Amino acid sequence: MDLDNMNALTLVFASILIFAIAYRFYGVFMAQKVLRLNDAITTPAVEFADGHDYVKTDRKVLFGHHFAAIAAAGPLVGPVLAAQFGYLPGALWILIGCVLGGGVHDMVVLFASVRHKGQSLATIASKEIGPVVGGITGIAVLFILILTLAGLSLACISAMHEAPWSLFTIILTMPIAIFMGLLMRYKAGSVTLASILGGILLIVGIIAGHRLMEIPVIHNLFDWDVKTISIATAVYGF
Repeated sequence: MDLDNMNALTLVFASILIFAIAYRFYGVFMAQKVLRLNDAITTPAVEFADGHDYVKTDRKVLFGHHFAAIAAAGPLVGPVLAAQFGYLPGALWILIGCVLGGGVHDMVVLFASVRHKGQSLATIASKEIGPVVGGITGIAVLFILILTLAGLSLACISAMHEAPWSLFTIILTMPIAIFMGLLMRYKAGSVTLASILGGILLIVGIIAGHRLMEIPVIHNLFDWDVKTISIATAVYGF
């Protein structure tokens, strides 16, 4: 094992330890001392269950959503920061930012939303502080979402334009996701089954996609330019 690989593994293990320690101690401190979580309090999804806006969700699914939320653009932005400033500033930015900033922010906002019957951050700000602050919060959230989607879209567009196999794989995830959602909705306790089937279908799609892209007609069907991909991404997001 050369020195570069050893340094990389050291950074990986150090990062895992930092996240584990933060989860075990700082996360528990936030939950018990700051937010004072109480399992006896009924969540809005249960209290106001209507099958539309309020739907009780399996904790494994919630974990997946929250994990994706805090990971967010880290895998995309991290390499870019490393290329521009070196790997150490990028790594520290992600590690310190996730523990002290992103994790706390997501946890507090989620907690506040649950305690306010699942309402949005702007609505909560209006009630707790005032309508002016609520309006400013709503505008700020809107612009943050626009910037986030624009940044992530650039990375996705770069990966999909004039790359039929990549585009085919991304499009394939849409019907697979719908299938998994319907299965979990109409078959109780099927999160694990849906996850396994979804993973298998995705792997099959990736392997089959390589063969399919060798067929000229199908290859041309998924060979989109940057402008088409950009418009399609915006339409999909809407």
